[in-house]
Amino acid sequence: MNIIRSLGIFILAGLCEIGGGYMIWLWLKSDKPLWYGILGGIILILYGVIATWQTANFGRVYATYGGIFIVMALLWAWKVDGFKPDRYDIIGAAIALLGACIIIYMPRK
Repeated sequence: MNIIRSLGIFILAGLCEIGGGYMIWLWLKSDKPLWYGILGGIILILYGVIATWQTANFGRVYATYGGIFIVMALLWAWKVDGFKPDRYDIIGAAIALLGACIIIYMPRK
């Protein structure tokens, strides 16, 4: 498995999940038009498709994605919502990312 390609797929899937979910959030919580919700739903469907581009099995892909999602969600909140992660957010995200990389990228027999 090419690690750079794999990480790119995880990042693209994360952007789709977070972006799509954020659009639905804005539609329902911030009185944005219905098309925000529809577009958000379409983007969430793309997330599900993109995740299948990984070469590992379902369990490892989704377990790994969880750790990567944590980091991406904090980055999104920081850059888009103005949320400032504290040191415990950063420590927790680093631990999750390390665990995710161990799950997916460690060599197995």
